[in-house]
Amino acid sequence: MTKPISVQLYTVREPLTADRDDVLRRISEIGYTAVEPYDPASDPKGFRQVADDLGLRVSSTHAGALLREEPAEVFDAIATLGTDLAIVPGGIAHEEFTTADGIARTADLLNGLAEQAAGHGMRIGYHNHWWELEPRIDGRHAIEVLADRLAPEVFLQLDTYWAAVGGADVPALLGRLAERVIALHVKDGPVVKGEPHTAVGRGVMPVPEILAAAPDAWRVVELDECATDVFAALADSHVHLTSLESL
Repeated sequence: MTKPISVQLYTVREPLTADRDDVLRRISEIGYTAVEPYDPASDPKGFRQVADDLGLRVSSTHAGALLREEPAEVFDAIATLGTDLAIVPGGIAHEEFTTADGIARTADLLNGLAEQAAGHGMRIGYHNHWWELEPRIDGRHAIEVLADRLAPEVFLQLDTYWAAVGGADVPALLGRLAERVIALHVKDGPVVKGEPHTAVGRGVMPVPEILAAAPDAWRVVELDECATDVFAALADSHVHLTSLESL
């Protein structure tokens, strides 16, 4: 594993709003050397300057704004951040993943964004929650059917925790999706909807098996809601994932 461990900044969204620079400094002091923003248009120049000063690489960014705003402007902000991986983090109606026609419409939407992204030297990815896993089409998880319809340049960021909540055997799913997955959201907890997450390694997720199934993917820690102090959980997660870097 050569890519640095990253943090999805939604994990620290409340303190980030209060003092972005201090939060990035604390993440750097824990030992992380990469971050994944979720609002690329929020002062991208200032963010990039602070990240560069701290030695933090932007691994990728969530870009839900691509579904709501002029894509060219969003791509310009992403370029300023210094990454070429723009991820759609949901924002598509859950019902679209319950039928083959809905999945086809979703694939067309993502493929169209990918064509625009290519003009900016970027790639489009899609990030799942549980609602892309729970529905099955001909016995397969909806996200697998979606993957079959995506253009080759469109990638997946598999949220491993929500995939498990949606009923997937995550290592087996990663094996079937193969090179389509170039980034993982690594999180842990009880695998129960509505329950807070824990530091990676402190819950019931089979983290070593998951990492071994996608050894070349970016590993991005995210804790949507944390059961403990969020910075302590990020530190514990970093220690645990560092111990598994050979996988």
